[in-house]
Amino acid sequence: MEKQEHWEKIKELLGAALEREPSQRVAFLNDACGENESLRAEVESLLSAHAKSENLSEHPWSSHSLDGTRDLKSIGPYHLQRKLGEGGMGQVWLAEQTSPVQRQVALKLVKADMYDDSVLQRFQSERQSLAMMDHPAIAKVFDAGTTPEGQPYFVMEYVAGLPITDYCNQHKLGIRERLALFIETCDGVQHAHQKAIIHRDLKPANILVVEVDGNPMPRIIDFGLAKVLTPQLEGQTMFTQAGAFLGTPGYMSPEQADAQRQDVDTRTDVYSLGVVLYVLLTGSLPFDASRKRPLDEVLRQLREEDPPRPSTKVSTAAKEASADTAAERGTQPRQLASQLRGDLDWITMKAVERDRARRYGSPSEFAADIQRYLRNKPVKARPASTAYRMRKYVRRHRIGVTAAAVIGVVLIASAVAQAIQLRRITRERDRANRITEFMTSMFKVSDPRAARGNSVTAREILDKASKDIETGLAKDPQLQAEMMHTMGAVYTNLGLYARAQQLLEQSVKIGRASLGAENPQTLRAANALGWTLMQQGHLAEAGKLERETLEAQQRALGANNADTLSTMDQLAVTLQLEGKFAEAEPLARMSFEGQRRLLGPENDQTLVAMDNLVGALGRQGKLAEAEQLERETLQIQLRVNGPNSLQALSSMMNLAVTVNYLGHHAEAETMLRQALDIETRNFGPDQPETAITRYNLACVLSQVSRFDEAFAQLQEAVDHGANPRIDLNLARDPDLNALHADPRFDALVAHAKQVAASKGPN
Repeated sequence: MEKQEHWEKIKELLGAALEREPSQRVAFLNDACGENESLRAEVESLLSAHAKSENLSEHPWSSHSLDGTRDLKSIGPYHLQRKLGEGGMGQVWLAEQTSPVQRQVALKLVKADMYDDSVLQRFQSERQSLAMMDHPAIAKVFDAGTTPEGQPYFVMEYVAGLPITDYCNQHKLGIRERLALFIETCDGVQHAHQKAIIHRDLKPANILVVEVDGNPMPRIIDFGLAKVLTPQLEGQTMFTQAGAFLGTPGYMSPEQADAQRQDVDTRTDVYSLGVVLYVLLTGSLPFDASRKRPLDEVLRQLREEDPPRPSTKVSTAAKEASADTAAERGTQPRQLASQLRGDLDWITMKAVERDRARRYGSPSEFAADIQRYLRNKPVKARPASTAYRMRKYVRRHRIGVTAAAVIGVVLIASAVAQAIQLRRITRERDRANRITEFMTSMFKVSDPRAARGNSVTAREILDKASKDIETGLAKDPQLQAEMMHTMGAVYTNLGLYARAQQLLEQSVKIGRASLGAENPQTLRAANALGWTLMQQGHLAEAGKLERETLEAQQRALGANNADTLSTMDQLAVTLQLEGKFAEAEPLARMSFEGQRRLLGPENDQTLVAMDNLVGALGRQGKLAEAEQLERETLQIQLRVNGPNSLQALSSMMNLAVTVNYLGHHAEAETMLRQALDIETRNFGPDQPETAITRYNLACVLSQVSRFDEAFAQLQEAVDHGANPRIDLNLARDPDLNALHADPRFDALVAHAKQVAASKGPN
């Protein structure tokens, strides 16, 4: 047994070493073997044997070749022509397909005698990964199989293109042309991520550019290092071994370079894309990863240091190198540095952040910011000052702004312009003074000695400010309405709905009088008021207001506006609570699809809409679609927001409700208890979401006749949550029908009303 384990360890290290450049293998073995000299000697011996072997069928851990593979010239209808490349586990050959069509293809197969489980699993993963994807920026898979000797292979599109950096340099593409080509690359990687596939080795050599009808088109190749997030076969395990990294130094992310981390996610591809962009802009890598430098030093620098900004990299380069780089981009060194300085610096540096939480969340988000740059709109990577936004506006509307300026100079006397400016400054100063006075008054109490320990709590400050807002900002109704909306939202988040309702009603009233009924700010306040009414169980009133708000937003803002879609989604939730599921579903679906197009599939608002659509589907018995959609939602939430986020916990709870309707009660209970444990530990028992989770757990327990446990969970939900939605549902939820005959149920409903009443008007 020990010999077998020793042999498996040798094969694992050998495979990992072969995936590195020869110059990097010494440093790798230093880390991997440590003081085990005998282990290192065996691996080095096999590496030496491999270096001497150039035959396709030979492999260093084989003392002989498989019969017939030494003279292998064809595989079925594919005639091998020449070897295009070779890695640690396989080779890529240019081949000619003779039937059913005649064409050139790329054929990849595992080396003979290299059929240990980890290598075959990697190869199978690559084959499945490519077969799952269908995107113009990703090389297509045509066929797959095994040779007569048992070697697995697959056949894919032969991409006779240049690496993206070489293509751009040879054609002297300018910065904007390079960015347009890079955006298409991001779209391809985003497609892979939507199939739950991470490339993990994105670099120019794996992003080839071909010309289609005279236009450049990127093709992403070699998903051999892809990490499949969702195993496709039951019982399949991830093939990445702990303690070894996969990728290319210079392009790999800091988390890939850390052998102790095993939670590589889609943001590692965002980092690699950021490095590719860095090279496209500057002509060099953020860090020197040449073979002259020890690998461990390259990885240390990657994990611990921040690279220079692209504009700095260009400005500080040697004069000759800087001139060559600029010439390849059709400009001069000084102009290139100026072009990169600012937005492109911010965008690139956000993509190559060492802390992945501060990177772009997805390639589509990365590409969207570049699109904003190309359209002269403010980019999200950069803190947006008023002056910066104004400059962007001027660039977008250069002709109109210029014409307006000329007319203004002709028609407006300088004295009038100064007077207008003075009036504006005075108005803004007065507004700032009002805000300052109001904020200062928030922290004053009539008798500080009456406060506990001469201190004032945040709740006391909030209550005092919400009472003073009517008089403190009476001279500025627009600001008054905005502050009431903000404070109302704070009270809503605290679960103090009655007080939130009072403030939001005033905000809507003042907004309609001072700004107009269809002003976006007024409509947002109305939306918030509708949500607060719904949370208190005033469903008819909430639904009426939400319908009015939605109609006004569709007129004033359009059907595809984010605020409009949010109100549509909120109305769908209210209809669900009223039991009008058939009416709710089309609204929920329209809102979800609209927000996914507008905001992207990983936006928080999109994911909330996705959850709400699941609820509408589940209540109508469309359980298969609901389950599939909710599992997709949960995967995204876990990847984007993490397992301890309220968003992920909400999706887990919704999935549990859905599988419970499918009859999988044990699975539902497990998920709800897991969510409840995290909520209680991280957010406390009084969190409204914690109470909702307990309520749903009670529904599951009731359906499996564990009535005492169900009552215990409901009692906790009522005592700690005081959530109006629980009070509303208790008496009429069909999931609790089995409890109605128990005398404890009526007492519980009465107790829930009593607890809610004891909270008063918040």
